Amino acid sequence: MDTENVYLNGKIIDASTAAVAITDSSFLYGIGLFETMRAVNGRVFRLDDHLARLNTSAAKLGIHRADDKEAISAAIDRLMQANELTSARLRLSLSNGPLAADGRPSGNLLITAAEYVPYPKEYYEKGVRVILTDYRQNPKDPYCGHKTTCYGPRLMALRDAHAKLAAEALWFTTENTLAEGCVSNVFVVKDGALYTPPLTTPVLPGIARQTVLELANELKLTASEKTLRIDDLLAAEEVFLTNVIMQVLPVTSIEAHTVGDGKLGPVTGKLMSAYQNRLSSDAAG
Repeated sequence: MDTENVYLNGKIIDASTAAVAITDSSFLYGIGLFETMRAVNGRVFRLDDHLARLNTSAAKLGIHRADDKEAISAAIDRLMQANELTSARLRLSLSNGPLAADGRPSGNLLITAAEYVPYPKEYYEKGVRVILTDYRQNPKDPYCGHKTTCYGPRLMALRDAHAKLAAEALWFTTENTLAEGCVSNVFVVKDGALYTPPLTTPVLPGIARQTVLELANELKLTASEKTLRIDDLLAAEEVFLTNVIMQVLPVTSIEAHTVGDGKLGPVTGKLMSAYQNRLSSDAAG
C-alpha cells in the first residue's frame, strides 16, 4: 500500500493527517509510554502482557491509562486490516496529552502498524558484536524500568554502537551492575546456567525476557535473576539479547572480547528454537 493508516484516539486515519496538540505533555516533557509489539498471522504476541506492563507503568508514573484490552485489541485488528498486514511490527504510544486548566490530563493513544522486517539472518548464524556504553543507568531515576517516551539517551548510545559497527550497547548502573541494552534485555550463560539482571536493578520487565525465562523452565535449564558485574559478563560462556522484535539474538563479541568460542552456543541455540516455536504456536491460536 502507498498509504499508511494509523489509529489515533478511536479513529483509523491517514498517517499524513494524524496530529496531536503542540501542548501534548509527551512532546513537551517526555511524559508518555510506549509498547513495541509483534504480530504474527494477525495475532499480537502476548498482548495481555504488553498491556499489563503499560498499565502498571501508567499507574506508577501518573500517566493517563489506555483503553481497555478489548478496545485496543479491536483497534489493532482494524488497523492491520486497513494496512493489509498479517505480519507486523506495532507500536502503541500513550501520552498524557495536554494538561487541562484544572490540571487533569486528557491522554492520546496512537497505534502504528508496519510490515515486520527481521534482523539480518547472519546475526543469528554468526552472532553480533556489542559495546559497553559510558552512560549509566541510575536506579534512583523514577523512569528507570519503564518504557517511557523519554528515550533520547538510549538512542544516543545505540547510535554510538552502530557507528562502531556493533548491534547494541550494554548499560551498567551507577553502582556498576549490569543492567540491559538500549533496546533489549541481556542474558549470560555460565557453567550451563542462565542468568539475567533482576527487575530490581531496575531493568525493563521485557516481554521476550519473561518468555525466555518460561522457556528455560520448560527446557529444564537452570535459570535465575542475579546481580551481575563486568567480570560476570566477560566470563560468560554465552551471551544473548532479547526483545520481541529480535527474539533471541546471540552475542559473540563484547568490544574486543570474544564470548566463549565466538560461535552460537548450545543454550542460546535451544532458546532460539523454543522461542520461535512459541511464537508460531501462539500465532496459530
